[in-house]
Amino acid sequence: MSRYLVIIEKTATGFSAYSPDLPGCVAAGSTRQEVENAMHDAIEFHIEGLRLAGEAVPKPQSQAAYCEVGS
Repeated sequence: MSRYLVIIEKTATGFSAYSPDLPGCVAAGSTRQEVENAMHDAIEFHIEGLRLAGEAVPKPQSQAAYCEVGS
């Protein structure tokens, strides 16, 4: 099982998401839960498509960290 980083961003109409390790794999939804579910499905679909096309599936490499700064 692999664990891919997903970036979720607030938009004017809801949320969007993407994974830096899977270029072109994106999702959108009106709620955070909706976009998380959609992105999970999108990642599975994306990986399945890569495998069916005989392409290599990128290994997860991205990491995240937070940096606190004064206000």
